[in-house]
Amino acid sequence: MKFKTNKDVRIVYMGTPEISAKVLERVLQEGFSVVGVISNEDKEVGRKRIKEPTPVKKVALEHGVPVYQPHRIRLEHDFLNKIDFDVLLTMAYGQIVPEEVLQAPCVGAVNLHGSLLPEYRGAAPIQRAIMDGKSKTGVTLMEMVKEMDAGRMYDKLEVDIAPKDNYSSLQEKISFAAGELAARDLLKYANGELPGVEQNPSDVTFAAKILPENEHIPLDLPISSLLCYIRGLSLTPGGYFLIDGKKLKVFEASLFSKETRAPLGQILPNRKKLLVQASGGILSLDLIQLEGKKVMDACSFLNGAKGLEGKRLE
Repeated sequence: MKFKTNKDVRIVYMGTPEISAKVLERVLQEGFSVVGVISNEDKEVGRKRIKEPTPVKKVALEHGVPVYQPHRIRLEHDFLNKIDFDVLLTMAYGQIVPEEVLQAPCVGAVNLHGSLLPEYRGAAPIQRAIMDGKSKTGVTLMEMVKEMDAGRMYDKLEVDIAPKDNYSSLQEKISFAAGELAARDLLKYANGELPGVEQNPSDVTFAAKILPENEHIPLDLPISSLLCYIRGLSLTPGGYFLIDGKKLKVFEASLFSKETRAPLGQILPNRKKLLVQASGGILSLDLIQLEGKKVMDACSFLNGAKGLEGKRLE
């Protein structure tokens, strides 16, 4: 069967966070027939623990698309038997998709992965690329198979990582690139016009999930790597140091100088800047949040803080 227009291609879309919601918006704008959306369950947010729809669910509901939110997709996917669809498209869904779901569409299942595969297979390709000091990354449209991120590659789009890009800003770029790939490739894929290229196993690298313990910034990293690590966790979830047993989150930091004046982690005297001795240089913590306080710039923080000089971050 030959699909003549985007509207002829029936898509079930899988995704959860904001980066994925923007791609869904683009797919809908391009006129594809999205006949169902699968997203993770709504989460309770705020002090009142009010359940908030996922960003992808919000977009789907705005466009009148049916939404399915299985607790565990590997156990709860019978609803797909009632949907007639051609392509399963995934972007940052958040669960491992079982083979039964991958085999459900008439044509096939594809994923928009936030890296230039075979580099950075796994859960945190965007964060890890920044942490590793890369200057380029991208998005790969790939075949979904049982092995994680191991399928054929159909198309790629490169994305530059600017020196000041953090996780939040790079997500915006990745989201746009993913939308571009979807727009130019989904009809071709549905018509079998993208043969795909197998990944070279010798080039594979992995992007491990960011665990809560990874948010504790390792102070002993060389200062250039330390700055990349902070950017990779900003603006969310925010990496942190410990001071007097409290978390000090750091959302923006910069190189103040390449001097070594004090022991590692010691806060240095300065009236307007929060300076910390790092490995191979002095780090300026520019946008921070002490546990229980609001996010503020260093100057505002120093105005309300006393006795910091000489203390050490951990």
